[in-house]
Amino acid sequence: MKLKHRLAAALCGGLMLLTALPVMPVPVSADEIAHDPSRNVQEEGVGNPFNFGERMAPEGTSVTELRQLAHKMTVQQCKYALYKEIDEHWELVSLRFGQTEREKVYALFLGVATLESTLGGNGDGADIETAFSEGFGKSSAHAYGSLQTAVTAFRDPGTSFMQEEDVPELEWYDLTQENFYDAIISNHMGVRKIIHFIRQAKVDYNLEGWQVVRGALKGHNTGWANYTGDNDGYYANYPDEGAALAQWYYEEGHLYDNVFTWTKGEVAAKQRAGHPWEDWWYDKEPSLDPVSSQPQTTPAPVTTTTVNTTATTETTPVVDPGTLMGDINLDGWADIADAVLLTKYLCGSEQLSEKQAKAADMDFNRKVDAKDLSWLKRMLMR
Repeated sequence: MKLKHRLAAALCGGLMLLTALPVMPVPVSADEIAHDPSRNVQEEGVGNPFNFGERMAPEGTSVTELRQLAHKMTVQQCKYALYKEIDEHWELVSLRFGQTEREKVYALFLGVATLESTLGGNGDGADIETAFSEGFGKSSAHAYGSLQTAVTAFRDPGTSFMQEEDVPELEWYDLTQENFYDAIISNHMGVRKIIHFIRQAKVDYNLEGWQVVRGALKGHNTGWANYTGDNDGYYANYPDEGAALAQWYYEEGHLYDNVFTWTKGEVAAKQRAGHPWEDWWYDKEPSLDPVSSQPQTTPAPVTTTTVNTTATTETTPVVDPGTLMGDINLDGWADIADAVLLTKYLCGSEQLSEKQAKAADMDFNRKVDAKDLSWLKRMLMR
């Protein structure tokens, strides 16, 4: 209750002006790289330029609203939402996939997303749902989002489904409609699901090298990571096609733009004619070794770095991939201070930097307005 009273007191002075306020678009061209091109992507990742949080929207957001947000995502946003999950858990992902080149992992997930949803290029953004005719959660194939993550990836999907409880390094969300239809959580659970099948491929079926990841993608599609032969259609139509598409995104320079292709698209004929697993993907043996970092269940604090922007040196906050949406003052947490800052901005008494504007754009419509303040208030009241 104290938080509610403090928030109300902080906001009451300027809220009368919210119907006619300036907006601040986030200056990211849909046809250009969204992240800072000076970043060392291999070492730092892309830096979450669209400021995705650990959820698409605050807890309690209706399924209808969640799906509307996912529906509006561009191809580029769908790509960067996948990269956020990879970057947040890079040490684990690199070990389990046996791949040290971060952009190849990015590309592989674009290949999987193309197999499943065409990365939002079908006009639905990340709002893709299949196998729903029997009702929510009734079918093990019931899937949602860019990676078409099945309900079996979630905790307690039902007594008739096997629990995928062997990935303790990653958050394991309960199967609720709110979690299932959150595009960010769906991505997270898709990454978790594929890692589950990597473990299955190594432990249960003794696969090695690139066959581990190949088998894991087969498992993501069929539910089983066992080896069934090089000529089996399971491989040609899913993991091998996904690897060829991944190689195309990587080699043709389409990791960061709004360009996509379709499964079996002719643009990837050259990659499909080769052997992308041996010729392009293979790096080292996938490993089940423990990681040194702990799973991220809360937003990581924002780090700072000293940059020389003018003749003087100043300290500028740098938002890391775990930053929570609504962290407008870039101090690492979304709290009442952010609500006060946003209110002042909307009233014209404060300015926001480009990074702060991205943090304030909670509905991802590339402008900061009263709706974003409403989203932030709802989050803080919970």
